[in-house]
Amino acid sequence: MHEVMLPSRIVYGVGSFAEVGAHAAALGSKALIVSDPVMERIGHVAACMRYLDEAGVSCAVYSGVHTEPTDLHVDEAMRICSEAECDVVVAVGGGSCIDAAKAVAVMMNNEGRIRDYVGGKKRFGSKPLPLIAVPTTAGTGSEVTKVTVIIDTSDDVKMMISQPELLPAVAIVDAALSMSCPPSVIAASGIDALCHAIEAYLSRKAQPMSDAWALQAIDLIYRNLPEIYSGQGDTARFEQVALGAMLAGAAFSNASVTLVHGMSRPIGALFHVPHGISNAMLLPAVLAYTAPAATGRLADIARVMRPEYADLSVDALAELALGEVRRLCAELDVPNLRDWGLDRAAFEAAIPKMALDAAASGSPANNPRSVTVAEIEALYRMCYEYSFVDRDQEGIV
Repeated sequence: MHEVMLPSRIVYGVGSFAEVGAHAAALGSKALIVSDPVMERIGHVAACMRYLDEAGVSCAVYSGVHTEPTDLHVDEAMRICSEAECDVVVAVGGGSCIDAAKAVAVMMNNEGRIRDYVGGKKRFGSKPLPLIAVPTTAGTGSEVTKVTVIIDTSDDVKMMISQPELLPAVAIVDAALSMSCPPSVIAASGIDALCHAIEAYLSRKAQPMSDAWALQAIDLIYRNLPEIYSGQGDTARFEQVALGAMLAGAAFSNASVTLVHGMSRPIGALFHVPHGISNAMLLPAVLAYTAPAATGRLADIARVMRPEYADLSVDALAELALGEVRRLCAELDVPNLRDWGLDRAAFEAAIPKMALDAAASGSPANNPRSVTVAEIEALYRMCYEYSFVDRDQEGIV
């Protein structure tokens, strides 16, 4: 038996952002907008306020979320939400803003701290405030997932919490909002979405519906992301990548992520590397490690990416998939950890903690190929100066 979970309503297409007021009015009378300084600067917060006002919904604003959401951001936003007596939450921004808003919405009606709910140690006993998620990047898919990732500032660990109460009530996916993103953000968020789709398809918890969403997402992202990164993409291509990112989010929310995300979170927590970039830095090497236990599924991915080679052997197709992922990372100018600027000595010193935190996160347990803490440490070292253009790298075998 399988089960899938999605928001109650998904609205997508260029211009759909203008519907946020009507949906908020159906859910409450005063909204807390959770966003960040960039969204304020480029006008998305002001636009949201206008749409809410036109629908008769008053609002308060918390725009303090930074690159990675922390428990302190959640506390600050909850304070504003409580003081303003808001009864609906609207997230406007990338995955960090949406993840923070999820935590705010659920913790307003549940006791304790967000850290109390990590790993299912405690279940949310009360329904959250209704949440409307409006992504402004085509990447995390957080608008359709039951997952939030928040940094615990007491020990610099990224807490991954997955419970049904974290699902937004409404997701509004307007590709026009992502068209103002700089190329670096387009690349990072797009590879993040591709990573979601690939991991969902390879996951031990994959199921038929998540498989369908994952393969469709891979197709949409692979074919359109390079064009919009290079500045050649039209509105239709942005819409295709936004749809792909949403489908990838639905896929991994219902099938879980694997080793890449398990290793990525500690890098973000300790070195503040944006989530999408850290996933991209790890994806080719981790896939090469995983390949011996996932040749059939990697072959399926290759058939989606390069259907003209569908008649190759399964092993050849699996290798083709690995090569296409490396090529795409190179085409999108993804740096390795060294080129990003991480100090080698500091990174090396952090590897034991990162490997333990990665293993403890639970995601590596979903990987088709089992992995030890020592192997995770070795993969971190490999990724430090990994070359995306070297097709002879065989990974850890």
